[in-house]
Amino acid sequence: MKSILVPTDFSEQATYALDLAATLARKSGAKVQLLNVVEAPHGSSFSSMGEVSTPDAKDSVYFIQLIESAKRKFDEMASEGKYADIVLEGVVEVGHPFEHISRTVAEHEVDLVVMGTKGSSGLEEIFVGSNTEKVVRRTDCPVLTVKTPVAAEEIKSIAFATNFRGDHSKLIHQLGELQKLFGATIHIVSVNTPSNFENDRYYKKAMKEFAEKHQLENYTMNVYNDDPEEDGIIYFAEDIDADMIALGTHGRTGISRLLSSSIAEDVVNHAKRPVWTFKL
Repeated sequence: MKSILVPTDFSEQATYALDLAATLARKSGAKVQLLNVVEAPHGSSFSSMGEVSTPDAKDSVYFIQLIESAKRKFDEMASEGKYADIVLEGVVEVGHPFEHISRTVAEHEVDLVVMGTKGSSGLEEIFVGSNTEKVVRRTDCPVLTVKTPVAAEEIKSIAFATNFRGDHSKLIHQLGELQKLFGATIHIVSVNTPSNFENDRYYKKAMKEFAEKHQLENYTMNVYNDDPEEDGIIYFAEDIDADMIALGTHGRTGISRLLSSSIAEDVVNHAKRPVWTFKL
């Protein structure tokens, strides 16, 4: 791992993400790039963490002040002692957060995005397509979301949810690198639902073949019965006291997303523990 991107709006959750990214940088030698995106303050807009806000001021002076404030905050972070031992760069951009995150990932060959998120529920979850969800669904590198402080050195147990469908080669490679970084055990889990039921014998055979194909090490195999699938993933992680959840996402957009189960996004929204996702 050489480059970690942390989109930030300087919120509490964004600070949790930066602290985790800093620990990962120390373990891997990666540089950390902070990205703050300032949107033109007119009407309702999204912050860089995907939250809805309506600025009180709408003039260019206020807009310039936002940019200057972000630059000052970056300078303050760079001078803080707790980040002195890592390469930390801060960039302020103007425009749409998701577009700049995607561009930065591509242009700087980012290996991991670490984002703070507050999650969402109810009507907010249905009608507000947050930037965090867009990044999870569409970014071409792993995305790690956090809601609370995370001690990276204590991540020793990863609940990895899969149904074995599709090509998992790139996902397993990325997950394997993360597993080595943490020295963690991977707990493979498939959630059995009434609408897509398979017996234990099927899952055990599928898991064994999956693990052998991808040469997994230090793992367990598990089947969990629940409905819907996203609840099963979250409850399994809680039952085994996993330190992190990992799963793939198909990156569906538009009507196909509405008609399919957005499992990864639901898990990111509702899980209390860190969630690592990778677009299949």
